[in-house]
Amino acid sequence: MDFASLMKSQMSAAPPRDIGKKYLKRSEVEAQRQADYVREQEELERARIERLGKKRKRDEDEAERNAAREAKKKRLAEESRKRAEEEAHAEENVRRKRIGLPELELKPDDREGTPLKEGEEDITDDELRLKLRKLEEPRVVFGEMHVQRLRRYRKLIAKALAPTMSKGPIPTTLQLVEEKDMKVPETVPSDTEARLLLHRQIASYFDMVLSEWQIALARRDQAVKESFTGKQAHNSFLQARDNLTPLFRKLESGTIAPVILAAVLEIVNLMQFKRYVHANDAYLRLSIGKAAWPIGVTMVGIHERSARERLHESEKDGDKAHILTDESTRKMLQGIKRCLSFAQVRWPPEDLGQLMG
Repeated sequence: MDFASLMKSQMSAAPPRDIGKKYLKRSEVEAQRQADYVREQEELERARIERLGKKRKRDEDEAERNAAREAKKKRLAEESRKRAEEEAHAEENVRRKRIGLPELELKPDDREGTPLKEGEEDITDDELRLKLRKLEEPRVVFGEMHVQRLRRYRKLIAKALAPTMSKGPIPTTLQLVEEKDMKVPETVPSDTEARLLLHRQIASYFDMVLSEWQIALARRDQAVKESFTGKQAHNSFLQARDNLTPLFRKLESGTIAPVILAAVLEIVNLMQFKRYVHANDAYLRLSIGKAAWPIGVTMVGIHERSARERLHESEKDGDKAHILTDESTRKMLQGIKRCLSFAQVRWPPEDLGQLMG
């Protein structure tokens, strides 16, 4: 075999060599660069997440150590406080025993160790502080424990939920209506919501009358205020305001009697139409009614007069008995009568025949 055939056989038996490209396209270079960049960013992100995890773990461990340290401080402070109180209590009892006084009992306080009362629901301290912050109140007061903070929050909630009082002459929890909505119906409605609205309308009307009366008294000259008649007029206003207070309280609680409510509604309705004479007649029917009044001598000799039997019959009949037997109701009606007298001066009627004498 010659040399040429030997070299040819050797070259055919050897595996082919992978010769790389001598030149690369620009798109291949850019794709390789982007792949390297993505791989580098992923490695950086993994390293950053790993660092954050380690830092979070260190922070949690530090917070746990601080919480344990603060809890230990509070526990030691509470123990030292109780120990000091017990020592002071013991010394005081020794002193009182020496001078012959009875011993003092150690009263529980509102500190952290004091249990909550029955029915009081506990709230976590973090949630409690968040609620106090929403109320724009200090979250922590110096020397305040959790139980004290909880009770302070409940006092604030109870104060916020308390009914607001009106600013009129007679403060009331009823929501007063505007003057355009004070027109009352002729009869008492049967619906509960309509009756509550009627209570608000009646209270609003008398509040308006008393407010106008108070303004009229304040506009007088100083000489008129200091005169005898001026002082008497002011005293009449004060008495009318005090007498109408039970009416407002009954309207608030809804305990006003249906008979009185119907009569007061009739009076207010006639006053709003400026029919003051008819309103006065309704007032007289409510105050006096159809009861028989003992006028003059009722017992002459041993025989009883025939008209005297009607007095006892009227006491048994509730529709005929007058309502002035109740002192509170009598004062309330006197206040209504004084408001009626002022209303005809403040809002005079077009028909002069509707003016009371």
